[in-house]
Amino acid sequence: MTTRQLSATTAEPQRLRMSYDEYIAWADEDVHAEWVDGEVIVQMPPYDVHQIVLNFLNHLLHLYVEFQELGVVLIAPFEMRLLSEKSARQPDILVVTTESLGRLSRERLEGPADLVVEIVSRDSVRRDRHDKLHEYRRAGVREYWVVDPRPGRNRADFYRLDAAGEYELYATDEDERVASAVLPGFWLRPSWLWLESKPPVMTAFLEILSPEQRERFRRLIAGEG
Repeated sequence: MTTRQLSATTAEPQRLRMSYDEYIAWADEDVHAEWVDGEVIVQMPPYDVHQIVLNFLNHLLHLYVEFQELGVVLIAPFEMRLLSEKSARQPDILVVTTESLGRLSRERLEGPADLVVEIVSRDSVRRDRHDKLHEYRRAGVREYWVVDPRPGRNRADFYRLDAAGEYELYATDEDERVASAVLPGFWLRPSWLWLESKPPVMTAFLEILSPEQRERFRRLIAGEG
């Protein structure tokens, strides 16, 4: 697979200079902004397509992770602080596995999430595909998905850390089915991410489950233990 060229974007987010302590005092829970080495990047409001895809993936991941007791799923604005990168990011979706829960507090995750999903907006193309790609790799985010649902794009790239600590592009939207490197048994069809072919979340969730898991889920819903 070859890496496709970055899409151009003309929208630019607002940028402010301040220390991390000043950023924490300035930001509140309703502010969607990130701090990177003394610079605050205020995110622009997303389009509806961004939120639709975000909600679908969040609910799908949450259902699976909770059912399989694999950890927790969080969405922006929630801080992932990467001390090695001098940054405090707010990924669209971050999955923290059970083994990493000791680094999670009410305020932030200290260190890398195990799986991060960024959904490309009109102002975030280079940031998601270049800046965060290299930053998350260096920080040790084990799996990174970049999803671009903007009209006319429908592009998804799935990266995982290899044995040398480099990101391997192991799947794209051209694959029929993509298995997670972090969540055992979880997979999705990239076609589910696009508005024209997105199924109901529960339909996708039940398709992911094995027959034995579906029976266990049925018994759970029915209150049969």
